[in-house]
This record gives sequence, structure tokens and C-alpha cells, in this order.
Amino acid sequence: MDSLAQINAEIVACRKCPRLVRYREAVAREKRRSFRDWDYWGKPVPGFGDPHARLMILGLAPAAHGANRTGRMFTGDRSGDFLYKAMYAAGFANQPTSVRLGDGLVLKDAYIAATARCAPPANKPLPSELRNCQPYFVRELEVLQPRAILVLGGIALRSYLELLKQQRHITNFAAYPFGHGAIHQLPAPLPRLFASYHPSQQNTFTGKLTDRMLLKVFRDIRKYLDQQ
Repeated sequence: MDSLAQINAEIVACRKCPRLVRYREAVAREKRRSFRDWDYWGKPVPGFGDPHARLMILGLAPAAHGANRTGRMFTGDRSGDFLYKAMYAAGFANQPTSVRLGDGLVLKDAYIAATARCAPPANKPLPSELRNCQPYFVRELEVLQPRAILVLGGIALRSYLELLKQQRHITNFAAYPFGHGAIHQLPAPLPRLFASYHPSQQNTFTGKLTDRMLLKVFRDIRKYLDQQ
């Protein structure tokens, strides 16, 4: 059977998508001026979290100067600051910040994956690139067998529902519309599905997603898991 360590090793070595390989490596060479002293990760970003997690969080893709720089999901950018603050408040992380590998962050009962494991140009992975990454997520699900899934944004929701349709668990998407705070009961024995706006700067700076809104989602998840 797969292990998360084996899956992550394969993710880091992946070169399936030439466009993403070129972009992530170019960003790592050229760098952002404020991070010129950093040795950028510049590779696909593996999953991160508790190997016994009951909650699986599905994001979009690594940020060019966030996870593509630090090598850890939602680490080194403002999206991560927003996400981990809420996770800490809800008891899913041991600290509210995520700056770099080795900073002491430990997730509790949560594991973070993404629809695409490489930073994409304009933060928009192509459908073919999402398909190339999907098998990694499938294998993570098989190992973890989570009781809850949190999708961050509409693309993550669609990616997960497309997988369920391929696996013939569902026949269409209409019964599972995206909306912040949405909770969907999927056919048994699938996990409970929760949805949130993505904690992107576009959403958090405009107030579309607030600290209180995201924390409520995590508290709803915590309440659900505590009842299992």
C-alpha cells in the first residue's frame, strides 16, 4: 500500500507538465526582489499535515513566491497567514503562522493537498495539468480516508466532484453547488464536504472572506468531526 512519504517523493520528482516545469523553475531563478536571498524550492509542492488526519483540505495551487519558494503548502504568503490563523483558532494547527520549513508548524487532524502541485502562470492551471495531478490526490485519499473534505474555492470543488463522477459516486454536480460555508452530504461512505472561499489576497483584502467567516467553517468541521 502507498504511504504519504512515497506519494510526496513522487510529487516532488514530477515533471509531467512542461509548461509548469518551465514556469516554476524560472520563478525560482529570477526570484522576487524581496526574496533575493532565498534559495527557492522551485519544485512541485508535496502534501503536508497529520498522517492520521480526518480532515483533508484541497487548495488550488502553490503560489509562485509562496509555496514555490518555501516548499510547503500555504507557507510564506498572506493566503497562508489567513488560513493557518483560522486553523490554529479551531485547533487544527499548533501555531497561527507558517513562514518556512522547520518553523515548528504542526497540523493536528488536518492534511493539505492541492488540485495542482506546481505554481502555474497567472495562478491558472490548465485542465490537462489538473488531470496530471489528480492521481496524487486519489492516492492521498486512499491512504488517509478522511471523514471531511474542505474545498477552498470553486475550482477545488469542481476538481473533487469531477473525481467523484469518474469514480461513479455521483452522476452530476447540480446537487453540490459552491458557496462559502456550504456543507454537502455525499453518498456513503464518502466524507462530508465543506466549502469556503479561497483565502487569496483578492478575497481577503476585499472583505469577501473575513477571519470570522473562515473560522466558522473550521468550527463547523470541528463540530462534525467531534460527533463521529
